[in-house]
Formats: sequence, structure tokens, C-alpha cells
Amino acid sequence: MKSYLTYFVLLLLCSYVSSFAQDNIARRSYTTHSLEKGKITIDGSFDDDAWNNVEWGTNFTQRDPIDGAPPSQQTAFKLMYDEKYLYIAIKAYDSSPDSIVKRMSRRDGFEGDFVEVNIDSYHDLTNAFSFTVSASGVIGDEAISQDGNDWDSNWDAIWWTKTSVDAEGWNAEIQIPLSQLRFANKEHLTWGLQVTRRLFRKNERSYWQYIPKDASGWVHHFGELVGLNGIKPQKQLEVAPYVLGRNDRGPKEEGNPYQTGSEYSINAGVDGKIGITSDITFDFTINPDFGQVEADPSQLNLSTFEIYLQERRPFFIEGRNTLSFDATKSRSGGSFSRDNLIYTRRIGKKPSYSPSIDEGQYIDEPKVVPILGAYKLTGKNKNGFAFGIMQNFTAKTEAEISTKGETSKETVEPFTSYLVARATQDINQGNSVIGMAFTSTNRNIESESLNFLHTNAYSGGVDILHQWKDRTYYLQGNFMASYVEGDPTAITETQESGRHFFQRPDANYVSVDTTATSLLGTGGYLKFGRSGGSPIRYEVGGTWRSPKFEINDVGFMNSADIIAQWSRIDYRTLQPVGVFRSINADLREYLYYDYGGRVTYFGIHGGFDLQFQNFWTLSGGGAFQIHRLSNFKLRGGPAFLDPDREGFRWNIESDSRKKLYFNFGNRNRIAHQNSGKQIDAWVGLTYRPINALEISISPFFAYNSDDVQYVTTEQNGRGDNYILGRIEQHTTGFTLRGNLILRPNLSLQYYAQPFASRGDYYDFKRVSNTPKAKNYHDRFHQFSTDEIEYNDASEEYTVIDEKGNYSFEKPDFDVTDFNSNFVLRWEYKPGCTFFAVWSQSRGDVVEPFREFSFSEIVNNIFDTAVNDVFILKATYRFRK
Repeated sequence: MKSYLTYFVLLLLCSYVSSFAQDNIARRSYTTHSLEKGKITIDGSFDDDAWNNVEWGTNFTQRDPIDGAPPSQQTAFKLMYDEKYLYIAIKAYDSSPDSIVKRMSRRDGFEGDFVEVNIDSYHDLTNAFSFTVSASGVIGDEAISQDGNDWDSNWDAIWWTKTSVDAEGWNAEIQIPLSQLRFANKEHLTWGLQVTRRLFRKNERSYWQYIPKDASGWVHHFGELVGLNGIKPQKQLEVAPYVLGRNDRGPKEEGNPYQTGSEYSINAGVDGKIGITSDITFDFTINPDFGQVEADPSQLNLSTFEIYLQERRPFFIEGRNTLSFDATKSRSGGSFSRDNLIYTRRIGKKPSYSPSIDEGQYIDEPKVVPILGAYKLTGKNKNGFAFGIMQNFTAKTEAEISTKGETSKETVEPFTSYLVARATQDINQGNSVIGMAFTSTNRNIESESLNFLHTNAYSGGVDILHQWKDRTYYLQGNFMASYVEGDPTAITETQESGRHFFQRPDANYVSVDTTATSLLGTGGYLKFGRSGGSPIRYEVGGTWRSPKFEINDVGFMNSADIIAQWSRIDYRTLQPVGVFRSINADLREYLYYDYGGRVTYFGIHGGFDLQFQNFWTLSGGGAFQIHRLSNFKLRGGPAFLDPDREGFRWNIESDSRKKLYFNFGNRNRIAHQNSGKQIDAWVGLTYRPINALEISISPFFAYNSDDVQYVTTEQNGRGDNYILGRIEQHTTGFTLRGNLILRPNLSLQYYAQPFASRGDYYDFKRVSNTPKAKNYHDRFHQFSTDEIEYNDASEEYTVIDEKGNYSFEKPDFDVTDFNSNFVLRWEYKPGCTFFAVWSQSRGDVVEPFREFSFSEIVNNIFDTAVNDVFILKATYRFRK
């Protein structure tokens, strides 16, 4: 460990005295004028006299594929403004107008030829707003943050555009309300500006402000827009009420008052946005509809670690860059890379408690916890201070139980308040940033059955970022602390949970305290790297989570008790080389410890990505996992040393510009000692018969064989018996998507994913007293046929060996699942939408698989219960 710390310090010191040349990018400037007289009609023709008052911005430079070369087709733009709007005209010259690709897509689809305008209206050299329009008239908009390292396409502004094609190429005319931008209240303004064009048939990109491929960052290199005089920030006021009708249909159960086969409901609520000042925006929602249009993908989890799910709900998505605090920012990935103090999927989730019922009773359990209301307060001033505060209130939620016609209620989730806050301060024009975050989860627990939940949970952190040499080098890190409190039941459960396992018999630095009413833990990271100025980039860093660190009340963390070090080096070409348009390669190294000082993982990973001149792509990589000591495998038992493992992956993708394109690939992991293998294979096929229609299907298959898969822990008078078995698991399914874009604002979408998985266990074994033995077979005792027998009637295995007698259930499983959605989306005017949704799900196998075959999977899926949901939703946005 000391050698790695020494290496890190030396590398950091060397960076300060290095003499690499700094990028000298000539910054361009465009002068605009106010639209004092006349008007501009957004029709894509540029024939209004007002456009004659400004000059064309020209002389674009190619960046891809040939960095710094002249573009094959020229582009020009004009920009004007008045007291309410920004007007932009873009002329995309094309010597072959018939070859312009006018693909249709939903908003933010970014298909075909397009032009894009990036505006840093804060002029903080870090954040910007992006507006894109394709030749077909489809729009896209994104909120850019972290100097271009994060592009959030879930940000939706209200703006207008029209496109047209003529003998010289194609035109885009754009009108953006100033209310959709954020800028300082000053008489004379300078904004950052970038204009981009993509020529789809050549996959070529050219830019008004040239930024080399090896430049560090993006926004801070923008050109400048000058001549903005006398405009005032617009105080935004938007109110968007919605009304929703819903019909849930499912199987009818005789005698069950809660499963009648059909249930109708109607709901209404309102979302709002108020510009309190030019720098501060207040978002609120009352009785929000936080339903998802698309279901989460089916996954089967055999580990102790929670699956991370993407946030899809608009209220939480918008502005998430402001309200996010990564526990570890690592370009190398790693098991810790998803950890965040703020994980909004906790809010409005499935209830935490499920009451048990007796025979003859029926229960109506809520699927999600209702969110009563929420608000967000966000802003950034001219001095570079940005902040965000979000608070959500979820209702006390009850399940209703029917007993012979009499009903009673039992609380399954208490009234809860979730508060998250984030603030950052830019220093030296954004070259340095300091920040802090705070979260609070407070529950009003009135029922003893909910004492396993924390009463209060707090977390917070401070973070720093320092960049130098035109942001070529960076030093970044944070420090975090967490504090949870509650009934001893809750704190004991936290200590024994899959994130901590304080009960591990070989972890002498932690122990379960059944009287504790609180836990205090810390975490953080520090890294150094080079992000530009060369084809070679690198990063080295370290992170930690103390054993008592706990953030999962409103954050996300898979495991505490970790000290990890990583390093990464990347290489990418800046120009085409021979048969390649581009070459990218990386090499990564990871070293993990626990707080007992034991090495728990060491691995070397690498990858490459090659794009050929014919636009086909070959990517791949491999890994050597040399030491795999798991503190979590035995669910609270001693650490177990898994065999070393190697793996490799590859993927081939054809030219995605074509009407028909495909990809296929494979990933393999092979463990030593013949102890297991994992094989994944996939195929993707996408067909676009016309510009308005796209159909894709992606079958996948996975095989998992593991000689030491955890099964159960059984206790008898002689102690704990940790049972492992060899699993043979087969998983298959496919994802089907169809998109029909009738108009840029009217679309039909279909999504479906059937999923099936079967797991068979055999060769059962008991972990020995030496689970970390050098010899693999000394880590367990495999049961002979005389020591274990199976009872068909009870579906149990009984063990009789030197450790005593005990039984455990047959662990085999058969799972099928099917989720589908059909959605009509109509944005009948900017910001106002109508949805019609049909969602269907099937699950819970009626009969186990006789054999894992296509016909058997189909039969099982269509023999299971069907749940249909029909939704009609309309929103209308009032603006001022």
C-alpha cells in the first residue's frame, strides 16, 4: 500500500514541474445586434429584412474524422435578439441536396443531418445550454455541465424552429425565449458560443469555434457572443396541471375483494416553475404523477449487492446535475463508481414492510409510496455560486387487510421527509471548484413493525476540484460523513445487512452492538489525472468507505468497509490512421483492501475500440482478476477466497448510418480450478425502412456455472454451516423496440422484453474452517452421496456429516417475466403533451421448466397471470 501512495505523490509532484506545451486555441468572436425594428418569422427561409443587419458567421473547422481540416461542406449562421427572444439562422450548404439525410426521431433522437447551438449564458466556462435541430425538423436540447463532461438530454426547454431544403443545402431558423436561459443582470453581456454541424452521410462534424480533439474540456473553449446590450433576465412562470385516468386489469380471484379483475382511478396534480429572481428558480409539484412510461429491465440478482436502477421520472431528472454528489468520481469505473449521496429512486419506492397474513385473509398492498408534494430551489449567480435544494414528502402508507368481511389497516411505510442540498463555488473562472452537499431522511415511525427503519439519517460531504495548464491536469476529491439513528432493531439490522456484515467471525475490527442506537461513518476519495493536451490521458486515485458508513436511506452504496486504489491510462488517435478512422485503447488497474488490512481484490483490465474507414466498429477487452477475497459471499460468514479468473469480451457493429445495421458480441469469464465460467452472447438488429420508422430487436443469452455459489447458512448445535453448491444457470430473452414518428411532435413507441432464467444446483458443499486456504479444495468439504439426500415430497436436502444434522430447501429456480409498453405521445403545443399508454406485465411461473427451450419459455410466459394498465394523461403548460 505504501508503494502506491508514494507513486501517487510522485506523479502529482511531477505534474507541477512538467513542461508539456499548453494548447493555444484562438478564441473566435461573433457580434450580434438587437432587433430594434421589423420582425423575424420562423419559417426556415431567412427572407426577413432584419437578417440583413448582421453578418454571417463562417469558416467552420472539421474535427471528425480529420481534426483541424476544412469541412467538406460549408456552414454559416446569424444571430439576433430582442427583449424576449434569441433568433438564430443556420445555413448548412450542401452540394448534393438530394443526399441530405432527413431521419425522423423522437425529441433528443439526434438522427440524420443536424445543426447544434451551445450557449454558455452564465459565461462561467463550465455550464451551457444546447439546442439541436435535424434536417427533418426534430429538436433536441441538453443541459451541459462539468465543462462538457455531462450532457443531460432530459432537460427540455420551450423553443421553436423550422427547417427547409433548397438548391444550396438546408436551412434552420430558431427562436429561443430568453426565459429558457440563465444570465446575469448586466447592461453589456458576453456569452460563450459554439455552433456545430453533423454531415450524416460522411459522419463528419465541423465547428465554428475549433476545439482540437486532444483539448481538455469543452465549454471553457467556446467562442464569444458579444453585442448583447440591454436585455434583462426573464422571470419564468410556468404552471402545468395534469389529469390522468387509469384502468388496471388483472386476474380475478374469487372471494378476494381486492382482485376483482378491473380497477379504475382518476388523478390530478400540478407542476410549476417560478423564476424568483434572474438567478433563482423554484420548482414545485403537488400530488405528482411519478409513473414511468418504460419498465425497468428484468434482472435476476444472486449476489448480496443491490441493482442500480436508472431514474426516469421527469421531476427528479431535470436539474440532476446540480443535485448530485458522487461518492467517487472515477474514469476507471470500479465497484464504487455508482455510489452517490443522492439516489432519488429511494423516493416513492415500494413500501419497506410487507405484513404477513393468515389463511382466509386478503391483503391490498400499495405498489408504491405516494409522494404528497415536492419542491426544488436552484440557482447560480454571476459570481459562480450555484446551489440546489430539493425536499420531498411521502405519505404514511397503509395496507388494507380483509378478514371475513372485516377490514383493518397496517402501516407499511411511515410519513417521511427527504431533503437534499448541494452548493458549489467556482474559483478562477471555473478552474477550481469547491462544494458541499447535505442529505436528511426523517421518518415519523408510529408502528413497532417499522422499527427496523432508521428514524433519522443524515449524510454530507465537501468536494474540491483544481485544474491547471488550461485544465489539462486536475486534482479532485471529497470527504463524506454519514450518521444514522433509530431503534436498536434498526441499527442492528444495518450492522448485519449485506452492505456491512459486522457479524463476520474473522473481522476482528467490527462487531455487532445490539444496544447501539446510531452509527457514524466516513468516506471519500482523491485522484489526480491528465485530461488533455496529448493523445495519452491518465488518472490515478484512491477511495475509502469506513465500515460504519451508511447512505442508503436517500443515497446509493453497495458496500462499506473498503479502501481501493485505481489507475488508468488511455490512448486515442487524433487523425485517421491507415484503415482506421479512430483508435481508442485503455489499461486499468485496481487494488482493494478492507479495514482489516487484507487485500480483497487485485485486477488488471484493458479495452480497445477501433472504427474502420467503412464505419464498422470492433471493440473488445480483457481482465486478469488475480485475487478475489469476498467478505460478502457467505452473507455474514468469514471471508471466502474465490479462484482467480480471466475474462475477455468483443463486439462488432456495422455501419449505423445504413437502413439496416447490426451488432453482435460475446463476453467470457473463466475461473481457475475448473470452478466456473460465465458466457454472455448478444445480437442486435435495427432496420429503418423509411425515415419515420425504426424497428430493433436484441436477443441475448447467458450461461453461468459457479462451483461455489452461496446457497444458505444453516445452524445446529455445533455452529453455523455455510452451504455452497455448483449452479448451472441459463438465461435468455430479447428486447424489442419500435418507433413510428408521424411528425416531430407525434410518435408511437413499442417496447417489449420477455425474460427467462433457470438455475439448477448440485455438488453441494460446506465451507471448511479454512475458507482462505491456498489449496482451493481445502476451502470446503464436498458432501458425498452418503452425507446428503433429497426428499421429493418436502423438496428439501438433509445433511448428515461430522458437523451434525440439518436441512435446507431445494434452491433451484425457474423465472419468467414479460414487460411491454405501447405509448402514443403528442406534444400538441410546446410544453403541452398528451399520452396514451398500454402497459402489460406477466410473471410468476405456473409450472417449472421441464426443459429450457424456446417453446417451454413461450408456454410459461403465456400461462402466467396478465396485468394490463391503460393510462390517458394530458398536461397543459401556462407560461408567462
